[in-house]
Amino acid sequence: MKPALSQAGFVTRDAREVERKKPGLRKARRAKQFSKR
Repeated sequence: MKPALSQAGFVTRDAREVERKKPGLRKARRAKQFSKR
């Protein structure tokens, strides 16, 4: 049972998390809208 699960990738923990909010930005990456003029 266990080898079949690990082979299919059901046991491994996916460690991806949400990127933190940075100061001065609206979200983690989204900055204020940039206007050329």
